[in-house]
Amino acid sequence: MPLIDNGVYVAGKRTQTPASLEETYRLMHEGGGMGWIGLYRPSPQEIRSVAAEFDLHPLAVEDALLGHQRAKLERYDDILFAVLRPARYIDSEETVEFGELHIFLGPEFVVTIRHAESPDLMKVRHRMEASPDLLALGPEAVLYAILDQVVDEYEPVIAGLENDIDEIENDLFNEESTGLSERIYNLSREVINFQRAVVPLVKMLDGLQRGSEKYGVDVELQRSLRDVQDHTLLIVERVSSFRAILDNALTVHATIVTRRQTDQSIQQNEEVKKISSWAAILFTPTLIASIYGMNFTHMPELSWRFGYPFALLLMVAAGFGLFWVFRSRRWL
Repeated sequence: MPLIDNGVYVAGKRTQTPASLEETYRLMHEGGGMGWIGLYRPSPQEIRSVAAEFDLHPLAVEDALLGHQRAKLERYDDILFAVLRPARYIDSEETVEFGELHIFLGPEFVVTIRHAESPDLMKVRHRMEASPDLLALGPEAVLYAILDQVVDEYEPVIAGLENDIDEIENDLFNEESTGLSERIYNLSREVINFQRAVVPLVKMLDGLQRGSEKYGVDVELQRSLRDVQDHTLLIVERVSSFRAILDNALTVHATIVTRRQTDQSIQQNEEVKKISSWAAILFTPTLIASIYGMNFTHMPELSWRFGYPFALLLMVAAGFGLFWVFRSRRWL
């Protein structure tokens, strides 16, 4: 079902667990409190229902309906709209899977629209429900917890990419490895996509901190956001180093391949020289023998007593002469 979890919270504690969106709207109107609605791949009708109830901006609603948005943070009056790009490393396939999470925050509501398996928002909800003092700080505290979870889930991705890069470095000088260029290229694309997911978070967190005083965000919550930002900056630095390593690896691999091809070409040229040399050495006595084997009547050497030994000696001398010439030129 699209409605994964749904709760109404008063003073940081869950007071109601509505079974539908309509019931959530009714309970919020009757008893107040903060509504936290968690949706998983909802239909356009459900998104429009939420938009109508909480008076969401049409541009933000359009982004939520279309999907495939970049990571960003936008404010429409007193409503925040955030797009996050969570990621998880699939060890069996050695690939990174990127998701998309839309978050709407208002004075008394939080709506999350998740389009992938990550992040684990149930873990976020349980963590917040176990800390009612933190949850009592309102929707900003929920946003902090979600950001913290997304950034924490980047760590296994970092570890997986680092392991893949180590494997590439080990195979870089292995002559038996195949398809290394394609693997480096594919891994580089994953790193670039990861950068696009992580780098905007730095600016988003900076914007949240700049607006903290204006919108009365709790001091401890501001410190927590700074901690998430520091963690994000470390991840950005590591991802940037990954990209540099892969660029260097691709350059080194291209150099190694070129060198191997050059060595093979030189080796082939040496073999051609040897074959050509022996062909020339064998061709010369064959030419002499073929001439003397034509048996024409008028040949000056036919009646010569030493014609036969001379022909043999000429063949041997020509062969040794060519052998010495090719050997001196290092063709043999």
